[in-house]
Amino acid sequence: MAGAHAEFVAQLLAETARLHEASMPTAGPAAAAVDAMLKALRGGGRILACGNGGSATDAQHFAGELVGRFERERKAMAAIALTADTSILTALANDYDYRLVFARQVEALGRPGDVVLGISTSGGSANVLAAFESAKAGGMTTVAMTGRDGGAVGRAADIHINVATPSTARAQEVHRTLLHAICALIERELYA
Repeated sequence: MAGAHAEFVAQLLAETARLHEASMPTAGPAAAAVDAMLKALRGGGRILACGNGGSATDAQHFAGELVGRFERERKAMAAIALTADTSILTALANDYDYRLVFARQVEALGRPGDVVLGISTSGGSANVLAAFESAKAGGMTTVAMTGRDGGAVGRAADIHINVATPSTARAQEVHRTLLHAICALIERELYA
């Protein structure tokens, strides 16, 4: 049985490696996202990140790397995961609608010049789309990180990083690599 398990793991790693390679065209949009985030941070702004399920944890991971540290000791950077406050999330879902759980936070916490990062492997997350609508109304830049064909979320974003795969798991694996690349570049540019 161990041999069959090892073969499965090896096949999965190979599949993920192929998708990483096929995702090389995302380097341009990822670099544009870095530039937008650097502009926001240098101007005293912040990055607001959101997503659902595994993408929610990716948003939290990303904000944690910026507020804490990624690979070097440096000052904290202003980043907020809109997925982390259960009191706000449940109040907004109960009192309004789940579609507004991020949009209301963007309205409350975002300022012109900030960046809203929305992660949606389906490209169809209504609450991420609503967050982008709120961000645009507030003069913020929107960055979408998506899977599949990017969907409505990708089309609504100022900057769209699309990992074109129908597999949620494989898209998330490449998203994490891209988020780490973005963190590394932001750190390098701000704290060289």
